[in-house]
Amino acid sequence: MIRLLLIPLLLAAFPAAADTIKVLTGGAFKPVVMDMLADFEQQTGHKVAVQNDTAGALSQRVRSGEAFDVVILPTANLDALAAEGKVADDSITPFGKVGVGVAVALSAPQPNIASTEGLRRTLLDARSVAYIDPVSGGTSGIYVARLFQQLGIASQMQAKSVLVRGGLAAERVARGEAEMALQQASELRLVPSVKFAGMLPAAVQNYTVYAGALSPASRTKDAALTLMSVLSDPGLEPILKRRGLETP
Repeated sequence: MIRLLLIPLLLAAFPAAADTIKVLTGGAFKPVVMDMLADFEQQTGHKVAVQNDTAGALSQRVRSGEAFDVVILPTANLDALAAEGKVADDSITPFGKVGVGVAVALSAPQPNIASTEGLRRTLLDARSVAYIDPVSGGTSGIYVARLFQQLGIASQMQAKSVLVRGGLAAERVARGEAEMALQQASELRLVPSVKFAGMLPAAVQNYTVYAGALSPASRTKDAALTLMSVLSDPGLEPILKRRGLETP
């Protein structure tokens, strides 16, 4: 059980009846939310309804007027939504950051991804590579497509790309539909039937900072602020690390 030491202080600061907090979150941060959820609900009495989607899809849902209390997205997405008045600008709070990793089949040898050239050769040698379809608005997919361009292998990768419309790219590896998967580490680690091979080399790594923001129209503002304070508590670092994220 995760002991959320900050909650008693927050309850004193925000005494309120039990509420249901609607949270929209990008998939990379969802595991952290789910890990602390039971303790949060037990200690506060609040209920949390979690929905996840790609960053692009969630941004569009917020723009279209979907009701929510807290949205968790990359900071760039939140800054754009704040400029449009769709989230409360002064509420944006960093929660954690995550980089892109590589997953292969359990029986596969360790791929050479320690250097940029090793990664490049590994990708060229792979029969198929699964990653989030950039068109779907997934943060990691957009970056992977840009990475292929940066490495000068975009044309070679086109025929061997297994595009995933949201969800977990590593599931394609588990089903034998792809030889390897590239996605944010927290999502790769959700598929235990594959081997997490490690992170992209530092020279071509891309970290995404996830942050939360309040809806200007939230009807559960005090409860939502309590949740956001817990998600930004340094005490959650063990959960972040276990799920493949780091403190922001």
